[in-house]
Amino acid sequence: MNGRINETGLSIDSSLYRFVAEEAAPGTGIEPERFWQSLGDIVQEMGPQNRALLERRDELQRQIDTFNREQRGSALNLDEQKRFLKDIGYLVPEGPDFEVRVDSVDDEIATIPGSQLVVPTQIPRYALNAANARWGSLYDALYGTDVIPEADGAQKGDDYNPLRGERVISYVKDFLDECVALDDALYSDVSGFSLRDSIGKKSLSISLKSGRVTGLEDASQFVGYGESDGSLSSILLKHNGLHIEIQIDASHPIGKSDPANIKDVLLESAVTTIQDFEDSVAVVDAEDKVHIYRNWLGLMKGDLETTFDKAGKSVTRRLNPDKEFVSVTGQALTLPGRSLTLVRNVGIHMHTDAVMTSEGEKIPEGILDAIVSVLIAIHDLNRTGTVDNSRTKGSVYIVKPKLHGPEEVAFTVELFSRVEDALGLPRNTVKIGIMDEERRTTLNLKECIRAAKERVIFINTGFLDRTGDEIHTNMDAGPMLPKAEIKNAPWLSAYEDWNVDIGIETGLPGYAQIGKGMWAMPDEMAAMMASKIAHPRSGANTAWVPSPTAATLHAIHYHKVDVFGRQEELRLRPRASLDEILTMPLLGCRKLSDVEIQAELDNNTQGILGYVVRWVGQGVGCSKVPDINDTALMEDRATLRISSQHVANWLHHGVTNREQVIETMQRMAATVDMQNAGDPGYKNMSPDFDNSIEFQAALDLVFGGREVANGYTESVLYPTRSKAKLRN
Repeated sequence: MNGRINETGLSIDSSLYRFVAEEAAPGTGIEPERFWQSLGDIVQEMGPQNRALLERRDELQRQIDTFNREQRGSALNLDEQKRFLKDIGYLVPEGPDFEVRVDSVDDEIATIPGSQLVVPTQIPRYALNAANARWGSLYDALYGTDVIPEADGAQKGDDYNPLRGERVISYVKDFLDECVALDDALYSDVSGFSLRDSIGKKSLSISLKSGRVTGLEDASQFVGYGESDGSLSSILLKHNGLHIEIQIDASHPIGKSDPANIKDVLLESAVTTIQDFEDSVAVVDAEDKVHIYRNWLGLMKGDLETTFDKAGKSVTRRLNPDKEFVSVTGQALTLPGRSLTLVRNVGIHMHTDAVMTSEGEKIPEGILDAIVSVLIAIHDLNRTGTVDNSRTKGSVYIVKPKLHGPEEVAFTVELFSRVEDALGLPRNTVKIGIMDEERRTTLNLKECIRAAKERVIFINTGFLDRTGDEIHTNMDAGPMLPKAEIKNAPWLSAYEDWNVDIGIETGLPGYAQIGKGMWAMPDEMAAMMASKIAHPRSGANTAWVPSPTAATLHAIHYHKVDVFGRQEELRLRPRASLDEILTMPLLGCRKLSDVEIQAELDNNTQGILGYVVRWVGQGVGCSKVPDINDTALMEDRATLRISSQHVANWLHHGVTNREQVIETMQRMAATVDMQNAGDPGYKNMSPDFDNSIEFQAALDLVFGGREVANGYTESVLYPTRSKAKLRN
């Protein structure tokens, strides 16, 4: 156990204290004593505000519970519901129109559309993979996934399959034909690339197999090139704000078999990355906090590295350097080699004993995250490290989850101001990403954005957390539809459109990202390519993906859809329906069969157990968890929240009962044990259920789901994970 240091009215875990003094603060110009004094002052002044906001949530929930109980069984009256929500202050008056104005925003957020990776900062390898996913090989992404079917001899196999390779190359050349077209020719006709002088700059000359010479249909798409040993090594194109690099190498095994010697095509892929301190990590104590803070520091200083075994070889991974080209005018052209990195802090409902008051109270963890995140980011602002993150040299990007309404956004803005003052930074250095994942934020999104109009650089939708809050907020209104049907209910599409409508209406294009949620099946890339193009078509200039490979594939969608042009089109449509958003996804008079109820319970409880057993037992906050059909799903605490709340709702309304849930849990525990049989670090839950910390945690999540604040899972996960750490 670590000791504690008492300073400036705080009791600080000694490992965190040393980390700040010896690693984070040096090079920032901030003395550790000043840092802790500032934190103590902020906690003293803003801690009570934090507490009052949480109490406000509880009071609103009590009033909504009473209203819903009184209305249960009656026809839904939306006008009456809106009057009630306005009377209690849940739905606030909407003010006059406005547009955001945010200074020093990096192009990756303001003007470049593209994929966004969300990654647990807990694992250095994943953190680095995400940061390095700015560029991805389209050849590799297609060859290794089901986007290219393994049919008619095109199987992947252990060795390179030339037939599969041909289909990959054909797919890529069709993509190039569509997005960076040639003048009256196809890329399959190309026999070579060369440069020619054209009025003080280089232009692209493209030889065809027929002997004819052509160029690009839009010559302005050619923006640069690479050279190696005096020969042309790459062609740099730009389309819809994103770069495409056609790599040329006649000596490469792929290049020498291609008529134009193309060895690969790289796409600008994960333009931004969210390094996560929240839902995708299992961080329960000071030891864990220091670990993720240290990884964040390594990213900001540029010296994070990790060594691991891959296919029997030791591999060391570091941050990629920038990419160097020559512009068409002959000047050096440097493009970022890494994704622009944002960091997601925890919500205001979290508290930590990494730092406690002199009275022994845990402090709000979000306050600690904010000041430590920004202290560390000063290394990027001051360029004390080896690489750049924010190229504006004036911004730190913090994504803030689980905010309920404009009061909590305003509180976060004030917190960021206090952190800036404490660390000597100009006002509005710290930007905010507002996650639209709680019902009160959705309904009041315009006023939430107004509260942060000089800082907001991101809003997004997230079906899972938003559904979890929908279920919990309206727990007493009645039993909810089966989970898959909730996703298809009218409220969800209205919520998705509302987010885009409000974002456009408040002037986010050109200043901020309008984002959409995660694709949860990392091995189902063909399905992703078929469906996720809906996100840029919806007007979202970014969307979450589960891997660097997915980022490269999803980048294709931003070439096929001009997002900013689409946003201009959407500006003309009517705003989405508030009434539809308020229409609860209730089962109503419908009676489910015993088979339907059991199937839903099987699905929910298997998912709960599959996630909890790794989170609690192994400290894995996000991973590919097999579902009941053995399909790997990328799961984090948001998925756990919706499943546990759904079972709790059905328990509360008698759709199921305690005995059926326990029996189902026990049966599904055996299934989950079998699914994890190949993991040497795994501890079975069955048959000794009473002594399985993980199994008991899963039961607590559903049987206590109605009472826990906002349906969040941390009150169960954190203490049980701490027990498991002692057990292990």
